[in-house]
Amino acid sequence: MEYSPEFKKNHATAFLAGEYERLEVEKASAQDAAARDPDLAAMAAEDVARVDARQQELLTEIYRIIAREEEAEQPTAIVLEFRAGAGGDEATLFAKDLRDMYQQYAQNKGWHVRAIDELTLEIVGADAYEALRWETGVHRVQRVPATEKSGRIHTSTASIAAMPIRTKSTIVINPSDLEMEFSRSGGAGGQNVNKVETAVRLVHKPTGIDVRSSSERSQQANREKALQILTAKIEQFTEEGEAKKHAETRKAQIGTGDRSEKIRTYNFLQDRVTDHRLKESWHNLPKILAGGLDPIIESLQTALATGMADIAHTDSPIG
Repeated sequence: MEYSPEFKKNHATAFLAGEYERLEVEKASAQDAAARDPDLAAMAAEDVARVDARQQELLTEIYRIIAREEEAEQPTAIVLEFRAGAGGDEATLFAKDLRDMYQQYAQNKGWHVRAIDELTLEIVGADAYEALRWETGVHRVQRVPATEKSGRIHTSTASIAAMPIRTKSTIVINPSDLEMEFSRSGGAGGQNVNKVETAVRLVHKPTGIDVRSSSERSQQANREKALQILTAKIEQFTEEGEAKKHAETRKAQIGTGDRSEKIRTYNFLQDRVTDHRLKESWHNLPKILAGGLDPIIESLQTALATGMADIAHTDSPIG
């Protein structure tokens, strides 16, 4: 553990950092005294050892405080938004298949899953964000649709936006930039369903980003949930813009996190899933679509941890 002057800028560690620096002066004084008078060397050595031990105690406490702060700031919830891409009705069906796959994966992990709307999931769990943060991008499917009578293989796409829900956010939304609409919630539920306008839609006028929440029982709760998700989407929108600016200089990354980036192909004929960032494939599609994503996600996390190859460019010769 090393000391940094930055510790004094954190109000939670400033006092301990000040004590560390005071001891540094005391240690220098003891060493200087020993240098001027050899008879004081033994006493000075004891003082230096005492100061070193106390400084290590202070550093341990400082690092513990910082780790606790970082843990508190780490998102424990993530929102997955699924959107149909190219492929018409088949793309819509695939988007729903992806939703079901991630929902089952999250439930297998023991995380709490809630549907914000038909194609948006909120997943809450200690490791949910770290596991799912790299699922953002375009997912491609190659299969024979149930409605295809000639047996022809179709290629369709659906995109996923993975957005962390943070306790603290740097994004500040001006209320005047919001357009709010209310509507009746659909689906099964209590007596107020389809009678009271509890569903809320928020539009952020500067970016055009919109969010709808209908999962809560009250209009106020849906408004708060929609605002929370809107903040996450604007934060991602901002980060994507920065990522594009600096994409050429970024290293050891799992793609740019852009929703337009093709990251994975699900080929039913070959019973295969290919992650184009890793250039790696897995088989047994039924198991994977039933929530068996562990091997894929673990490989991504390993690639991040070990700084494997430059995998920012996702286009792969594997179909």
